[in-house]
Order: sequence, then structure tokens, then C-alpha cells
Amino acid sequence: MRVSPKKAAATRLAILRSARDLFGRHGFHAVSLDAVMSGAGLTRGGFYKYFRTKGELFAEAVKLALSDYAAHQREFPGEYDVGSHVLSAYLWPSHVRDSENCPMIVLPSDTAEAGEDVKAAFRSVLRLMISGLSKDERGLPIPRDRSLAIATLCMGGMVLARAVEDQEFADEIRSAALQAARELRRPLPTKPQSADILDIFKNSSTGRR
Repeated sequence: MRVSPKKAAATRLAILRSARDLFGRHGFHAVSLDAVMSGAGLTRGGFYKYFRTKGELFAEAVKLALSDYAAHQREFPGEYDVGSHVLSAYLWPSHVRDSENCPMIVLPSDTAEAGEDVKAAFRSVLRLMISGLSKDERGLPIPRDRSLAIATLCMGGMVLARAVEDQEFADEIRSAALQAARELRRPLPTKPQSADILDIFKNSSTGRR
């Protein structure tokens, strides 16, 4: 029986939502197509009516996650410090044990061995993350190398924290990464004016007399 376009679109979206949740929680390689289809209330036999490969599914699932994030930003524009939100959400204590559907936490190691479609999707999420970390606490732009360093601290800190079995040690790693990342987001000190520098030298000379 022929499926209506509306029904086909709804089924495809259900598969994507299942994939988004499972990939974000378990990573790319650990998730099977059977699990994705089961999560959507379907059987594996119908998968290839909607997607050609698992890599294509992953790329589309990441796009769905990005569109959800963008919609949230449009709904609540300027209501919070985006960078602070990214840090707190990424380095959230419970993420050491459960990624809670965040692809950036479980996928860095998986992506290195995946196909180009998966790598391209991961780059999109990474660029969005770096963009969210491009301003300091006052909302002013910070140098790109600092944004990259903050993103590296987030991902590296969480990868290390999730790799150790000692919960206390893991939380120590996560907390250290969060603290260092927050320090990098603090406003850069302003350079003293030339007159201020002269005053420093004058005061220093007066003090030696």
C-alpha cells in the first residue's frame, strides 16, 4: 500500500529522533540500525526506504540536533550568556556517566574512524560549539585561539573524565576543566595607558629615594 507523503515524512522524522538520541548517548559505532528502528517503533527492513547508509542517517540526525538548538536560540534570544551555557551544559557532572543525547561528548573518538559524511556532520557541531564560545562573560569577542582552547578543554576534559572508573577522580578532572575554561572566558585585562606607565616609574623612583 502506498504511503502518503505526510506519513512518510513523519516516519522519517521518528527515525531521525531515535537516531539523534541513541547516537548522542552511545556514540556512532555502538548504535545499530536495529536499535534505531526499534526506538522509532519500526523494523530494520524499512530503513533503506528513507536513508542509504548509517553514515547518512548520522549526518541527518546531527542536522536535526543543530536545528533544535537554533530554534531554542531564536525562541530565547539574548536571555543568557551562551558561552556560560555551553560550558555548564557540556561539563555537567552527570555527563561523566551519561551524555544525555549530546553528540559532542561521545563522538570525538568515534569520528576519527568514520566516513566523510560523519566527519562533516561532526565538524558542523564543533564549529557551532566554538561559535558559542566566541565571546567573554561581558559578551565581547575573544581571540579565536582562546575559543579553540576552551572547546579543547571541554572535550578533552570530558573524554578523560569518562575514561576513568574512579568517580571522585573523574569529577576532579571535569571540575578542573570547567574552572580552566571559565578562566579563559574572563575579560582580557586592558592595557595601561602610557601616562599610567609613567606614573608607575615615577612612583617606583620616588620609593627608592
